[in-house]
Amino acid sequence: MTAPTALQLAKRLIAHPSITPATGSVFEEMEALLLPLGFTVTRFIAGEAPDGPVENLFAIRNGPAGSRHFAYAGHLDVVPPGQGWQTDPFQPEVRGDLLYGRGAVDMKGSIAAFVSALHQLPDGLGTISLIITGDEEGPARFGTVALMDLMAERNIVPDLCLVGEPTSVHKLGDMIKIGRRGSVNMWITVNGMQGHVAYPQNADNPITKLGKILSEIDSLQLDDGTDWFQPSNIEFTDLHVGNPAHNVIPAKAEGRLSIRFNDRHTGESLSAMVQEIVERHGGELKPIISGEPFLTPPGQFSDIIAGAIREVTGVDPELSTSGGTSDARFLAKIMPVVEFGLCNATMHKLDEAVAIEDLDQLAKIFALIVARSLA
Repeated sequence: MTAPTALQLAKRLIAHPSITPATGSVFEEMEALLLPLGFTVTRFIAGEAPDGPVENLFAIRNGPAGSRHFAYAGHLDVVPPGQGWQTDPFQPEVRGDLLYGRGAVDMKGSIAAFVSALHQLPDGLGTISLIITGDEEGPARFGTVALMDLMAERNIVPDLCLVGEPTSVHKLGDMIKIGRRGSVNMWITVNGMQGHVAYPQNADNPITKLGKILSEIDSLQLDDGTDWFQPSNIEFTDLHVGNPAHNVIPAKAEGRLSIRFNDRHTGESLSAMVQEIVERHGGELKPIISGEPFLTPPGQFSDIIAGAIREVTGVDPELSTSGGTSDARFLAKIMPVVEFGLCNATMHKLDEAVAIEDLDQLAKIFALIVARSLA
């Protein structure tokens, strides 16, 4: 029987609408792809509305006793397609050298390439597992963290993990991620006292206090970066008063900010720093930490990945920690993690598309990475 190509497998996955949080048929398809390859597949539902329910899948094929364990992690959920596609986003279509469809790049194409790679691997390698969630594009409360709980219950700890997120920028293989910055979002509330603008002595303007808070936060110089991370940065993302009257001092003012930070900080330390400023000016702070920074120092694993990329594509990859967060932030707590996948130019966009050649080459790269990591 001829092994399926990455293109064929990607079409099968894209054809299942799986807007985050995802459940149902796309996981049935994924299970059907893995069972003939000898994997034991576990599927389960976690969480409730509004952030769930979420379906997750853990698949494992055990190697010889004492062999190494290689894990691949990814997500089958996708962002909403939006309006304006040339074709149905969940009816995969090849036009020219490209495959179009929501998830072609982020990241059903990568998952398809990995499954295609499994068909290329020789027998007798080590243990291989797939950690696949339906909750990466959303709040990520009931996805990879729930899968990690399942793995902990079964005492499963892979030696290495490759996350197949689309890390390439201009051409396949030009960038791999060996780490990610942390992320914390903060909501600031300042309460005052409503009153007439002509009688400010009888009111307490919260906007003035909020302005002082934001000015002081904006003046913070968190760091100058590290060997592998760019400087941490603070961005204000919302201001809200909602005062419809020009002659009324409002009773409340609110602001929001986001900090992307390197490994010189933690979400807790930054929250404490900002909270001191906010409370000193009479405000209240609510921080939510989305993830802590992580770094897998350059070494054998990143060398294997870079070597496979060079062999297949001739591209010499850059090791980077740039970009946003991914589920690697959770997985890095228990094992070394590196991210590598397709070109990210069209992810989350209308008419998301992947080069068919990239799918084929990615499958070859994945096969080399797994074989050499388990050797």
